[in-house]
Amino acid sequence: MTTTPVSLSSGLSRRAALWLAGLALVAGAQAAQANETIKVGSVSGVTGDAVQALVAEAKAQGLDVQLVEFTDWTLPNEAVNHGDIDLNFFQHQPFLANAIKERGYKLSFLGYGLLQNIGIYSVRLKSLDAVPLKAKVAIANDPVNRGRGLLLLQKAGLITLRSGAAAGATLDDVVANPKQLRFHEIEGPQLIRSLPDVDLAVVWPSYFVNAGQKDKAGSALLYSGIDDRYYAMGFVARTDRANDPKLRKFVELFQRSAAVKQVISNSFDHNPQLYTLPWQQ
Repeated sequence: MTTTPVSLSSGLSRRAALWLAGLALVAGAQAAQANETIKVGSVSGVTGDAVQALVAEAKAQGLDVQLVEFTDWTLPNEAVNHGDIDLNFFQHQPFLANAIKERGYKLSFLGYGLLQNIGIYSVRLKSLDAVPLKAKVAIANDPVNRGRGLLLLQKAGLITLRSGAAAGATLDDVVANPKQLRFHEIEGPQLIRSLPDVDLAVVWPSYFVNAGQKDKAGSALLYSGIDDRYYAMGFVARTDRANDPKLRKFVELFQRSAAVKQVISNSFDHNPQLYTLPWQQ
């Protein structure tokens, strides 16, 4: 009787193949995890630049960050709400609260990113004392930032508001206007372009830096102040993703990043009077 020897190598090869296949699956899963994509919406300027500054660092930590830029303040919330992007970074909490109230969004504030000062600027006037009768004044047209601008004009002594220091004032709340100021409500990102056509405009300093006019960022006739985190801008996601580890990781990386801090400092011409990092307060 002839017996055929059993080859042990065939069994070993089979086991080795299974082992290698398992390794390939693990490697594939790790590669997928290492390349998780996160889309962050913002507007042109310091917020968008800060997100872009984090791309390389985030990639090393397993996040493929893609910046999606918008030209207005409505679409970033629409995009997050519809799931087209994961996060947005362009607004403060009162702006978000108003958007939720008006449009019924299911959005949540995940963490702070930047607190910008705002200022009263002019290319025609050298001081608030020189404001003429019936001066043209440009302010943001959205309810929250319009209210913030009116509060700053009240701080300047140019108007008095019925609501006192309360946020959310409208032009109907102006109960005293001794200079008979004429208001022009403009989309926020376009305020800087209005300066040649008005006497005063309430503008974010970083817009001057982005426009290549760094010297003007620190030349406001009056600033709002940067000690109130109520107007700190931050990261917003859909409420059902508020605890998504990927999104939380991104916010943490942003707040720890030296590159992000440097870009923000550059955007404000290294002037600490124009901004603060609210998570450090």
